[in-house]
Amino acid sequence: MRKSKIVEVRGVKIGGGLPPVVQGMVKTDPLDIDATVDQIEKLQRAGAKLVRLAVPNVKVARSISVIRDLVNIPLSADIHFNYRLALEVIDRGIDKVRINPGNLSPREISIIADKAKKSKVPIRVGVNSGSLPKKVLEEISRIREDKQRRHRLMVEAMVDSALGCIRVLEDKGFEDIVVSLKASDVPVTILANKIIAEKINYPLHLGVTATGPPPEGIIKSAIGLGSLLCEGIGDTIRVSLTADPIEEIKVAYQILKYLGFVDRGPTIISCPTCGRKRGDVYSIVKQISKEVGKITSPLKIAVMGCEVNGPGEAIEADIGVACTTGGAVIFKKGRLLNKIRKEQIVPTLLKELRSMDHNLKGN
Repeated sequence: MRKSKIVEVRGVKIGGGLPPVVQGMVKTDPLDIDATVDQIEKLQRAGAKLVRLAVPNVKVARSISVIRDLVNIPLSADIHFNYRLALEVIDRGIDKVRINPGNLSPREISIIADKAKKSKVPIRVGVNSGSLPKKVLEEISRIREDKQRRHRLMVEAMVDSALGCIRVLEDKGFEDIVVSLKASDVPVTILANKIIAEKINYPLHLGVTATGPPPEGIIKSAIGLGSLLCEGIGDTIRVSLTADPIEEIKVAYQILKYLGFVDRGPTIISCPTCGRKRGDVYSIVKQISKEVGKITSPLKIAVMGCEVNGPGEAIEADIGVACTTGGAVIFKKGRLLNKIRKEQIVPTLLKELRSMDHNLKGN
């Protein structure tokens, strides 16, 4: 695990080898205070540890103080083009500021650094592939056939942009920095983050931008974030989907769960089925899936279609079934409980799951 320095945002620690922090982003009109606060609270309940808000104008910047007073989760302001908006939100009590060096000058970044340092507000240097210098984008657009060269130029430009901004901040004595390099292209995102990870010791925020709707967006995010996290790169993450922001939080935690960073909620292990199946695995899993969302304990549930691999897989689960011709055999914590009829499979599984979830909570 890459061990970066720790940056603290209103009590939330990012970096230092700690588990990646899941972030969310508000998608409401930020001037609609009630709707924005409601969505922030929903994101927090879903598991977000920090929430980012777009700040496109001074009216929104001035509303930050109201929103800040109404919620108890760290807030980050997303600033583009107008550096004065960063100064305003810092005065209004924002906990973190994200700036894009592609649309701010070094002088403007320096002014933000002075203000942030005085107010002890961390800055995320957020580089997007679409906000690179115009000359670079034009050169990249002219390269049609050589995909590798196009990717290489984009990665180099992203890394240079981030390092240039970091130098400006460090020249002002500011080191409370988080860095992100994002592109909608997954290989570009992966390579850019691998390179920057070797050059700096600041925490890295991971994300693949503009991934689109599920399932495509989920797949892109899982590949991009998962590849980097597997190599120990990444201190905080956000999944970006054209979907409900709560779905983004759920997917982020699924990525972290299946990589072993967190124990959060149940996991269903089910076979793909084949000609050997002895039960309707699809129907069983569908019914179980509707109920497991209410369970918070990190239980492993196995649903297997036959006796070939079924018992072995089920034995490794906290609770599991392997279908037989007349019903199923049920296992719990590696021990065979009994045989059950077909109609008993789902009710028995759910009863055992609720009991195990209750007992774990009681401990």
